Amino acid sequence: MKYFWLPVFACTFFAPLHAQTESTAAEFPTIFYLHGRIIEEKGARPVHRRWGLYDYPAIVEALAGDGADVISEIRESGTDVDAYAQSVVDQIDDLIESGVAPSNIFVVGFSKGGVIAMYVSDKLDHPDVNFVLLASCGSWLSSKPEMRPTGHILSIHEETDRIGGSCEKFASRNADLGSFSELEISTGKEHGAFYLPRAEWVAPLMHWIEG
Repeated sequence: MKYFWLPVFACTFFAPLHAQTESTAAEFPTIFYLHGRIIEEKGARPVHRRWGLYDYPAIVEALAGDGADVISEIRESGTDVDAYAQSVVDQIDDLIESGVAPSNIFVVGFSKGGVIAMYVSDKLDHPDVNFVLLASCGSWLSSKPEMRPTGHILSIHEETDRIGGSCEKFASRNADLGSFSELEISTGKEHGAFYLPRAEWVAPLMHWIEG
């Protein structure tokens, strides 16, 4: 198990990765995990008055699984979505230039992190990169009609969540999208369903990555 986690507030951009050989890149997926807004404001393990503990370190560890390289950090409070998405795009470009296959890169985002992932999908020029959008699509999309997704997308949302719902309309903006799959889970936890590494969403996410 390998993961890269920066429990800091001062960094806006990703720090350099540990060394990764071409054979390692071919064997293990590289996963970017982009957390929700509350982590920006309250740190790595905040407690929401309605949804409880958001255990960011536990989620990063769960995504690392049996060998994935997980790239994640705590963003600064009030991070600009567009600018941060560009920093992720630059990081992905660097990985691909270093020999990592685009199909082996996964951008996983929850809530605000999912919005950032969608911006990355719009900006990126690598159609084989993969995206997992967790409770990411909402009414805000109507104000961004110019955004077009690329790559392969898995959307997961919770049926009781009133913040992040289906991403089907977003996916339909690009008729040439690599692929789109969507799953609705039922935990009764609303937006907080993704605050912990629950099997309901982690298991299908990891199965999709492996498959």
